[in-house]
Amino acid sequence: MKKAIASVLLCALMAALAFSVPARAQGTPARTDYQATRHYYDSLIAGPNPNLAALTLLMTMMPKGGDLHHHYSGAIYVETFLDWIKQRAYCIYRADNTELKANKFRIETKPGDLGTAARALCLDIDQVRDPSRNDFYRELLSRWSDKDFKDHFQQQVAPDQHFFDTFGYFGSFSDDDYNQGLRLLKARAIAENVQYIETMLRSAPASDNPALARAVNELRPDASPARIEAALGPLHEFLTRDDATAKGVAAYLDSIDAAAAGIDDGEFKMRFQAYVVRSEQPAKVFAGLYSAFAAVNARRRVVAVNIVGPEDGIVSMRDYSLHMRMFAFLKQKYPAVRLSLHAGELTLGMVPPEGLQSHIREAVEVAGAERIGHGVDIVYERDALGLLRTMRERGVAVEINLTSNAFILGVKNEAHPVLVYRQQGVPFVISTDDAGVSRNNLSGEYMLYVSRYKPSYDALKETVFNSIRYSFLSDAEKAAELKGLAQRFAVFEARARALANGAPAKPK
Repeated sequence: MKKAIASVLLCALMAALAFSVPARAQGTPARTDYQATRHYYDSLIAGPNPNLAALTLLMTMMPKGGDLHHHYSGAIYVETFLDWIKQRAYCIYRADNTELKANKFRIETKPGDLGTAARALCLDIDQVRDPSRNDFYRELLSRWSDKDFKDHFQQQVAPDQHFFDTFGYFGSFSDDDYNQGLRLLKARAIAENVQYIETMLRSAPASDNPALARAVNELRPDASPARIEAALGPLHEFLTRDDATAKGVAAYLDSIDAAAAGIDDGEFKMRFQAYVVRSEQPAKVFAGLYSAFAAVNARRRVVAVNIVGPEDGIVSMRDYSLHMRMFAFLKQKYPAVRLSLHAGELTLGMVPPEGLQSHIREAVEVAGAERIGHGVDIVYERDALGLLRTMRERGVAVEINLTSNAFILGVKNEAHPVLVYRQQGVPFVISTDDAGVSRNNLSGEYMLYVSRYKPSYDALKETVFNSIRYSFLSDAEKAAELKGLAQRFAVFEARARALANGAPAKPK
């Protein structure tokens, strides 16, 4: 409880410092700029029909702090992937052919090894982009992302299945040059006034010990905590002493450092979350979690642990409580490791009602998550008010992904629980999830937030500052980024004042 109170007091102090910096640094004119910006913003969201074009301009200009729920491969646009494929002289199959092992829209990384018939089926990127093949090109964009999915009726899979299927096309290719991709994402972030990203770049390595794994894989969904700990203990002990595991963690950290080379500077920073996939065998999930915890514990660029994959999958639902117990086991061993967990990315109809009642609670109360990714099914949780109170008191922030939630879950507008979190005082941040797949950006997410839910300007600003306050940066880094964000807002509000007056602001 003392820790929770201290955390709340620290957040309050940082909030006061963050919002006081512009006024102290700039004096009365900064306050005037703030008032003019607030008035202009209020005018744009007033009435039943917000001024969407003007809001889009304002949200693009506005500092947005950090993007805390971000998947690297899902953040790259298809057009960029095609540029990279051309650089590497790969090709893409234009049709299915079982005999030739060709799958339409799949990348072939060794076109020189193909026979004549198979090579004829595999298009170079210049051929893909040839105007005569516009139909194929448009279909490829739609297959590799959510483009056009909502714009017309067609024979199509369910939206959530379509979303997760996209990673099968570019997932294995997206890791060819992480540094190139991160530099692109940095440039895009800077262009829309984003100063920090926490991304999920690659999964943590998982070692294997078949003899010890058997007891973990045989755990039943209703196994007691004592039974789970008894099965996890020997495997954990093995992993802590295994040279191959230690080398795997070291190589993982080195690969992150190599990917991030040259990314951090005075204008922008990036940190990483290690993650595991829910759908694996329990022993593999645990081994991956151990490596992820060890990576964060090394205190380099990896700052948190996460778990990913469709939450409504057969294995995900069956093993959810077991996964949370795994987090709890490792959290006891490594209490300083930070957790941001995908939880509650579900809604009524996806799973039986019983499956909506405990995921967020277990992530918070069992696993010890400090942030929750999505958190959409909060309104179906058992004792939801008690859980909301716990999240508010502990300062557990929710990562809100409006475009993703609308597409995958069909939850949007008044049905989205962001207003419940706001009304109950639970902190939240606005984030992108997979901007390349969703074909959106953080500015677009903020535009959806302000046009749909019309927060006051002060509440909007608070949400932006939350994206740094609830990041997993060190305290010193966080203080520096908050100061920088306050300075960015001083500049923004001066420009917004000029915009409101109908005169373009002079660049500074």
